[in-house]
Order: sequence, then structure tokens, then C-alpha cells
Amino acid sequence: MRTPGCFRPVRVQAQQALGELCAPLLRASVSSAGEWARAQAHRQDAARQRQDLSARDPRRCLRETLHPRGPRSRTPRPGPASPPGRSLHRPRPSVPRAPAGAPPAQLRRVTRGARLRRPPRAGAGGGDGRRAGGMAAAGTASGPEPMPSYAQLVQRGWGSALAAARGCADCGWGLARRGLAEHAHLAPPELLLLALCALGWTALRAAATARLFRPLAKWCRLQPRDAAKMPESAWKFLFYLGAWSYSAYLLFGTDYPFFHDPPSVFYDWVPGMAVPRDIAAAYLLQGSFYGHSIYATLYMDAWRKDSVVMLVHHVVTLVLIVSSYAFRYHNVGILVLFLHDISDVQLEFTKLNVYFKSRGGSYHRLHALAADLGCLSFSLSWFWFRLYWFPLKVLYATCHCSLRSVPDIPFYFFFNALLLLLTAMNLYWFLYIVAFAAKVLTGQVRELKDVREYDAAEAPSPKPSKAEAGQGALKPPGHGNEARVRSCPRSEQMRRRDDRMQCEILHQQKDTTEDLVKSSWGLQLS
Repeated sequence: MRTPGCFRPVRVQAQQALGELCAPLLRASVSSAGEWARAQAHRQDAARQRQDLSARDPRRCLRETLHPRGPRSRTPRPGPASPPGRSLHRPRPSVPRAPAGAPPAQLRRVTRGARLRRPPRAGAGGGDGRRAGGMAAAGTASGPEPMPSYAQLVQRGWGSALAAARGCADCGWGLARRGLAEHAHLAPPELLLLALCALGWTALRAAATARLFRPLAKWCRLQPRDAAKMPESAWKFLFYLGAWSYSAYLLFGTDYPFFHDPPSVFYDWVPGMAVPRDIAAAYLLQGSFYGHSIYATLYMDAWRKDSVVMLVHHVVTLVLIVSSYAFRYHNVGILVLFLHDISDVQLEFTKLNVYFKSRGGSYHRLHALAADLGCLSFSLSWFWFRLYWFPLKVLYATCHCSLRSVPDIPFYFFFNALLLLLTAMNLYWFLYIVAFAAKVLTGQVRELKDVREYDAAEAPSPKPSKAEAGQGALKPPGHGNEARVRSCPRSEQMRRRDDRMQCEILHQQKDTTEDLVKSSWGLQLS
């Protein structure tokens, strides 16, 4: 059908108008189709590379999936006009996805790992903060940061501390009060529960000593001096073994990457963040036990040459536990507890074998061998865990890496000062280990002995309780009897000590004679 001549100009104008109207839409659709095709090809290539990488290195594949190296180019959808300098369309964070048909445990691991391994936010204070945040993000994408040397720890930690001191313009009590009000989150019921658990530990120890440890020492026929000290070592051995096993489970049996990647303890830190229940349970047990240990050092344990330092150690540890829980530094707290409890386990194990090697009036080679091996492993583990891993993992993370992840982290100097004091006490006790090793090598010591304990003729222990006062004549040297005769002359103390030791020797000889008589009667009857 031909258009009449009078309508031809109108038709041409309509075609031109339609072409001008549809040309941008056609070009946009062609461009979108091209971009879609390119994006689809890029996704297919990435999927193939991910499959190849998963076959070669599954851990790196998971890391690349959680933290892609390059940002995705995404065309924003048209929407309402936003004010100048502000965008209403923020890019959505990439959420890692587990493979189809994955079990629920794998889904939890993927999402939990993404939350823990999220790159730290950059500082809000200009170029330095952005540069530090970029370094931390690059370190996270490329894997855990390698453990530094002692020289790097001192150099970087000292530099970070000086930079933090120079940048703190309003440091003082005012800033401390504001920090406590804004960042400390500790409810009174939590403190009450901590105190009740500390009383529970004290009651449980008293019951275990009276009903379990002392009857066991009597049944094994330990020496009187060893029988008096065995309940303390047995109690500490059982607790530290359970506490260290639980800390090892949290660090190696779950998805927490704090041991292999110590800077990650601050990656996701926010004030008032929720504490996981498994870590909160560990904090409750450890905090209440150290509260009980302060009382036990004063009134229940044997008084030693380092008891004052031990008391300071318990106070510092309790303050660290409570304050780190309040300020939500619980991730680094679990790492500190794991690195310290293993040495206590081996120390108490060695002391128990020393007590049991001469039980029943005879020498037991198996306990002597276990004591020697325990002493060797204790010395090595003390240096490795407390003087090597603790500074290079914990102190490096708290002194240097914490400021990279959270530039305005609260109470930076307070917590690092307590951790440095803990390190100084570890060095102090390491001197006892070195002194004991020197005595063994020079032949001054023939058998294992705790060099921190007083000898029979040295300074005595604290004042005994009323329950112990009635049994003072049965106690070995170094306990309550010396406290009662402290006002007597020195010769009187020596005479009384000799009388007690002679009485104990006579009791042992009597027990041995009775056993021989019983055995001879048994042979005659048989």
C-alpha cells in the first residue's frame, strides 16, 4: 500500500523521530549485552581457575573466595537523585557461598571465616590510616603475616608505641574516664558470678584435699614432707591440664585463626561486641580460678621464696582477664592463656613424680624417669611458649598490629604495660630454671628439687589456721610449727625441729618393722 503524496513528509518525520528515540535504547541494549557477555566469560574463567586452584591448594582457594583481589564492576541501578557528595547506592559486600549441597557445618565455617578474616578498616585520620589499612588488607589477602624476629618486634613495637604517644593529644584521666564509660562492658551480675565461682573453687579444693589427696598420700605411704605438699600440686595439675586442653581445643579444634594468624585477634573488633559462649566459659573458669589462687597463695599453699612474685602474678592475671573481657579483647586473651598454662601442667606433673618416686620407703625408677623427662620438657616449653611464642605472637599483635587494625584502640598503653609486666615475671622465673640447670651441671644437685622452696632451717611459712594448729605436731618442717615458735631463740627452734624429724623417722621405722613382721608371719603361715 503506497502512502499518498501529501502524507509522505509526515511519514519521513515520524521515522526520523522514532529512530532518534530508539537509537539510545538500542545502543544501551547492545552495550549491556556486550557487558553481560564479557562478565559471563569472566565468571566462567574465574570458575575454571577456582577449580584448578582447589585441586592444587584448597586453603588458598577458600582464601581467594572469601577475599577477592579485585573489585567487581557493577552498573548501579537507576534510582532517586542523591544529594551532592552522598551516594544512596553503596556496593554490597561479597558474601562467600559454600558449594551446592554442602553440609551445615561447612556453611557455618564459610560464614564464620568470612566474619573473622574480614580485612580491617582503614583509619579515619587521613593518608596514614588509609595506608595502614591497605597494608593490613593486603596482608590478609595474601595469607597470615609471618612471625617477626625479636629485633623486628622491638623496632616495630617501639615505633608504634612512640607514634601512639605522640598522636595522643588529650591523654589523661579525662580520656581514661571517657574510655571506661564508652568501651567497658561488664555487668554487676557477671562480677558476682565470678566471685561465686572463686568461692566454689576454694570449697572444692578443701573438699578434694580432705577426701581425696590426703587419703591418697597416706595410702601411697609418701614421706611426711612430700605428703604435705602433694595435695597442692595435684590440685593445680588437674586444673591446668583441663584449662590448657580446653584452650587448645578453641585454637585448634574450631575455626578461630588466632594462633596461626595472631593479628586477626583485632580484625573484627568493635566496642561492646558479643563474646562467644565458648570463650566466655573459658574466661569464667580462668578468672574465678585466679581469684581463688590469690587467697590460696596467702592461706593454703606452702610459702616459698617467690610467693610474693606469685601473688603479684595472680593479681596481674586477674586484672588482665577481667579488663580484657570488659573491653572485648577476649581473642588475644585465649591465646595468652594457652601459651602460659602448658608450663604449669608440666611443672606440677614433674613435682608429683618427685613426690611419688620415694613412696613406701623404696625408690621407684619409673617416677624418677618421668620426673627427669618432665623437668627437661618443662624447661624447654617455658622458653618456647613464654619467652619465644608469647612475645612474638601476643606482644607483636598488641603493640604493633592493634594500631593498624584499630588506630584509636582504647587503653593501648594499659594492656601492653600489663603484658610486659607478665613477660618480666616470666624472665624472673626463667632465672630459677637456669640456676637449677647450673647446679645440676656442676654437680651441686644430685636429684630434682624445687629451688624456690625453703630448706628446713630457713625462714618459715605464714601463720597456720585453727584447723592446722591442732595438728601442728604432725606437720613437716617449713609449715605451721615454725610460725608458732618464731619468737623463741634459734637453738630452741633447732631442738624442736630435730625432735620432730627424729619422731618421724621412728614412725617410719615402726611402719617398716610392722610390714616386715606381717610379711614374715604370712610366709610362716603359708
